[in-house]
Parts: sequence; structure tokens; C-alpha cells
Amino acid sequence: MAELIVQAKWIVLGVVDRHSVDILEDGAILQRDGIIVATGALAELQKLAPTAEIRRFPHHMMLPGFVNSHHHVGLTPLQLGSPDHPLEMWFASRIPARSVDLYLDTLYSAFEMIASGITTVQHIHGWMRGGFDAIEGGASKVLAAYRAIGMRASYCFALREQNRMVYEDDAAFCARLPGDLGSRLAAHLKAQVFDLDDNLKLFDRLTAANAGQRLTRIQLAPANLHWCSDDSLIALAEKAESAGVPMHMHVLETAYQKEYARRRSGKTAVRHLYDLGVLGPRMTMGHSVWVNEEDVEIAAETGTCICHNCSSNFRLRSGVAPLNHFAARGVTVAMGLDEAGINDDRDMLQEMRLVLRVHRTPGMEDDVPTCPQVLRMATEHGALTTAFGASVGKLEAGRFFDAVLIDWNKATYPYQDADIPPLDAVIQRAKTQAVDTVFCDGEPIYEQGRFTKIDRDAVLAEIAGILSGPRNADEIARHALGHELLPHVKRFYDGYLERERRVPFYQPSSRV
Repeated sequence: MAELIVQAKWIVLGVVDRHSVDILEDGAILQRDGIIVATGALAELQKLAPTAEIRRFPHHMMLPGFVNSHHHVGLTPLQLGSPDHPLEMWFASRIPARSVDLYLDTLYSAFEMIASGITTVQHIHGWMRGGFDAIEGGASKVLAAYRAIGMRASYCFALREQNRMVYEDDAAFCARLPGDLGSRLAAHLKAQVFDLDDNLKLFDRLTAANAGQRLTRIQLAPANLHWCSDDSLIALAEKAESAGVPMHMHVLETAYQKEYARRRSGKTAVRHLYDLGVLGPRMTMGHSVWVNEEDVEIAAETGTCICHNCSSNFRLRSGVAPLNHFAARGVTVAMGLDEAGINDDRDMLQEMRLVLRVHRTPGMEDDVPTCPQVLRMATEHGALTTAFGASVGKLEAGRFFDAVLIDWNKATYPYQDADIPPLDAVIQRAKTQAVDTVFCDGEPIYEQGRFTKIDRDAVLAEIAGILSGPRNADEIARHALGHELLPHVKRFYDGYLERERRVPFYQPSSRV
């Protein structure tokens, strides 16, 4: 049995409440074969495991490994030529993107995530072309990449069976496009067809293939209300219940999605999902920007989780989610970096600071985010939205030993007053340069800027080599299609929102 004792100046075992953490000073953690056995003083743990290797981090803070609860791709849309359009136009602008091998693409963002302390990611695969075999092969490449680099992934292939370009039937939209643009778009969308039966078959195949894997697990994802029929939403919820896995669904990301839900059901998207019986602790609603007061009550009462994607909401002009109201009602809220963070990378330390600052509404009441609260979103609450659940997210006996060591000296040089709690100083000041070591499943997968299992420079060089060449015929055709399509997508949404519905949906008071 592989035994290791890791000692640090401070060990944040977990979050107690929004103002306090369970912190062990000058303590240590004993792990055996990737599982935490005990926490406490070094001398006590040495008695339990006298032959264990000891690693000392004398001026470091150890935190539970971070969880990115909403992630899609490796190279970012911006890198691949798509500006930060509003979400509804963004889908068309991404059609021209260059093709990158999914194994390499996954490693690209994994490098960024791990370097900021992320040890678990919820990878929501959005779309692929080529039929079942191609999609299963692509999913397998993604999962293999995460296992190769040594981080955890809760993987799902999102169901998108309708309304795949705008918020109406594919054929109806294509029929109104001029010239041959409609037939070209129809052919592009047809290549992505992957219905409910295929989605459930893929889930079963991937679940079987990943049986016994410690780093990769499979879950389900109804992509969004406009992308799924009611029958499919119910079927996926039943499958999630029988298989004992969670689901992740984009919900009310934009005002246009709010209006779509009203037109489709005559009620809010959340109320509609509640009436279908698909909400509960297994469901995570991604974004949830345009919710109203009843929606938040429903989430709280059903135990439905919410994933806050702050950077993405800013970049795509989606709005500001009412995080303070979620917290006040005791909703489990996770944190996701989505396609990329505010600096077009996957930096969880930066994302935590963004969440901490964005929701500081005017006033003196104790109702704005705190450092422990934000840490819980990025650890324990994030874990609960993935297929790993309570096996990660805290540093306590019985859980996997996934942890990030932050160098206090690098984070706080040249000075940090002791009146500020150590965790608050780290959350508000630490940059990725201060991330010393990242453990996942008991192994160091990142040490002092070096990835221990994969040669980062070689992977980046391979990606650069692929993309330095000219576009192939398929890429040239998609490049033309995407750019021709953009103005027609914009025209579809002109007037879609009535003026009085442009205000944020959640308005119980002026303090949103």
C-alpha cells in the first residue's frame, strides 16, 4: 500500500459556514492509495504510518482541489476565431472553428485548469458530427486525456435534438434562408443528429467502459430546454434516477431563453421543469441568470443545484445571476468556468475573486459573498454537482486525496497583516504562480510549474503544428457557412424580446 503524509502550515479541511472554515494549523494528512486515512498532527500520523513518505510544505496553505463544474472545450472560441457575441449569435460564429484532435484539445484546457488548482472537471460535451461511432470515439479520447494527465472528469454528452441553430424548428429556419444557404445549414445540422436513443446508448457504453476507473465517471446532460422535448427531459431524469447519476442542464442563461420558455410553456423554464418532475438534487441548472423569485424557491425546496458561470455571463452579455438570493435561500451553488474565464483561460483562483467582487451590492447588510462561501462553491458544492459527489470537495477521512498547495510567501510577498484571516488573504491575493503542487488521487500531477505525467510543451507544439497549416476543404466550407449565416441569425432575434421583458427577471427588491 502506498502511504504518504503531507504536512502544511495551514490545511483547510472544509468550509463550516459562509464565515468560517475548518482549518488545521501546522497539521498533516495521511493518505493511503489515494484515500485520506486521517488528519492531525504530524507526530500522530507518523504513529499510524511509521514507514510513510513525508512531504513538508512549511509555508503553504493546503486546500481541497478545486472543482470546475461547467466546462466544454479546450482551445477557446476566441482562439478559434469566434468573438464574444451574445450567446444566440455565438453558435453561428463558432461554425468556422478549426478542427483539433479531441485528445490534444482536452489536454490544452486541462493544463490551465490544473495549474490553477482544479482537480475535478465536469466536462459537458456540446456537439460532434459523424454519427454514433465517431461520437463514442471522440468521447473516449476526452476521457483518455483526463486519465493521462491525472485529473478527474465527470463526463456527459449533452442531448441536443431540436432547435439547434435558433429558437425554432431547424427545418423552418433553414427554409427561410436565401439561395443555397438553407440547404448547406441543413446538411451541417443533419451531420450532428444524435437522438435520445443514441444519447442513452452512449451513456450506457461509456459507463461500462469506465467501470472501475477512479478518475473518470459518466453522467447525463439535457442540454437546454429549447434543445430537448418534454418526453426526452422526462426520460433522461428517469435514467439518471435508475443509474444513480447527476444531470447538468443549461437553464435561463439569457433573456432570449426566458422568452422562449414563455412562448413554449406559458411559464418560466424552472416552473416547467418542476411541473415535468425533473428537478431535485440530481439536477444542476447551469447559469440560471434569468430566474424569478418563485424559481429560486423551487430550486431551494427541491434541492436542485445551480452552477454559477460568472465570466461567461459577462463575456456573452447574458447578465448577472442573483447569487446572493441563491445563498440566502440555501441553494447549493457550484462554480464553472464554462468555455473560458475573463482572461480567456481557466483560472479558478481568478474566477473565485470575480465571483467574490461582482455580487458586492450596495449597503452594509451581511448578504454579499465571503471567501469561505466562494471556496465552498469551488470545492464541496461543485463536487456535489458531479458524479464524484461527496467523495471529493473536502479534506477528510474517506474522501479522495485531491488537494492544491499554495505558497504563502509567493502569494503575499512582501507583506500580509495577520489581522486578515489566512484563507481570505489566499483567496484574494494568490495567483497561479503561487500554486506549488497539485495532488489528485494521492499523486502529485503538478509540481512547481511542471506537469508530472504529460509533456506540456510537446502537446502545445503539436497543436501549433496542426493549426499552422491551411484549412482543409471541410473547414473552408464551414468558414463560409458561419459567416454567411450570422446576419440571418441576428435578424431572427430582432424583436424577439419585448422592451418590458429586457429587465432582469428576478426583481423581489432593488438589491439584485
